[in-house]
Amino acid sequence: MLTTPWAAGQAPARSGHRLPPGGLLTVLGNPGHRRVTLFAAAARAAGLPEPAVLPWIDLLRGTHRPAPGTVLRIESPGEDEAVDALLRGPVLGAGYAPTRVEGGAAWYAGVTAALRTLAATPGVGLLGDPEEIAVMFDKRRTHALLSAAGVPVPRALAGGAVTGWEDLRARLDAAGLRRVFVKPSHGSSASGVVALEFGPRGQLRATTSVELADGRMHNSLRVRRYQEERQVAELVDRLAPDGLHVEQWVPKASQSGRSADLRVVVVAGRVTHAVVRTSDLPMTNLHLGGARGSLELAREAAGPAWPDLLETAERAAACFPGSLMVGVDVLPTAAWRRTVVGEVNAFGDLLPRLTGLPGGPAEGLDTYAAQLDALGAVPPVAAAPPGAPDPATHSTHPTHPNHPRTEQP
Repeated sequence: MLTTPWAAGQAPARSGHRLPPGGLLTVLGNPGHRRVTLFAAAARAAGLPEPAVLPWIDLLRGTHRPAPGTVLRIESPGEDEAVDALLRGPVLGAGYAPTRVEGGAAWYAGVTAALRTLAATPGVGLLGDPEEIAVMFDKRRTHALLSAAGVPVPRALAGGAVTGWEDLRARLDAAGLRRVFVKPSHGSSASGVVALEFGPRGQLRATTSVELADGRMHNSLRVRRYQEERQVAELVDRLAPDGLHVEQWVPKASQSGRSADLRVVVVAGRVTHAVVRTSDLPMTNLHLGGARGSLELAREAAGPAWPDLLETAERAAACFPGSLMVGVDVLPTAAWRRTVVGEVNAFGDLLPRLTGLPGGPAEGLDTYAAQLDALGAVPPVAAAPPGAPDPATHSTHPTHPNHPRTEQP
């Protein structure tokens, strides 16, 4: 059995979030998306009324706002072309395509402005802190916050914004960094991420899911390698205007001959779920060819360091006290004895069919049921009043579960 910090009977922390009696439980999300449907299924299983849905597209267009008394769960706006086009379109102009990488800064500005508007709406209770979500969607701010709190993180490139390839190369030389990850500041799901290596004899290799085509960058489900400097320079020069976070490439531990890391879900301050991700590539994201590994083997490999690994995830989550749930990407280093935190995800709970760690506060529960349990969710939570328009009917845009921009761990 997997051992956890709660094996000795330590009680899990309880969040300050609660579902008030009579609140209108509503999800801000994309109707029909599995994030929305999985949470609704968990609510029904808990004996709660079906949550209403506030479509992101309607919120962004200003055609729908939550009513007073609404208790609002904030879900990811990703994987909806209409939402993505509205957020990125003016930047990309006629060149918009759902696979485009550019436009992250515009996307970020639109999302955070909408969330701050919600926070200022009278009578609406949010099950997520908009300012904390804004930090989690800015890798530079997240890294600085974690570092200041003493959470172990990879070394980051100092010196302010990266302006382009020549600037990046000069600063990496000065810092003595030969292997780094170059990440769009506001990206997710490895979108635009470049694993960059410099060899001892001037060799150069960039591993990324970005495809350069017709002078534009597109996400692809096929990871490729670029070794010509002109191509790498084009990648960095095109990514730089949206903001970059550059950090040292930390050698990960391995499992079955593949690099391994973990997505750890923390609910109400305690680790509830964890999944091992393995890959032959620098990026372990499952939609890029990564595979789920064995949690039991990971625990055995870590041995006495396993509780420290979980505690590191909880320390990272503690930097976001207003967030009921965060997903922490934990990178175990060689031999599973040390741990650093790669990223913290505001919407890192999309782990279908995964139940909580044995002995933990969510044993037997999926990630959504664990959050409802932490909220003390008990009937009655009011459904939308009879005759009220169903926000879920306001938008019928399709979702894209196999889209290259799919937000997966």
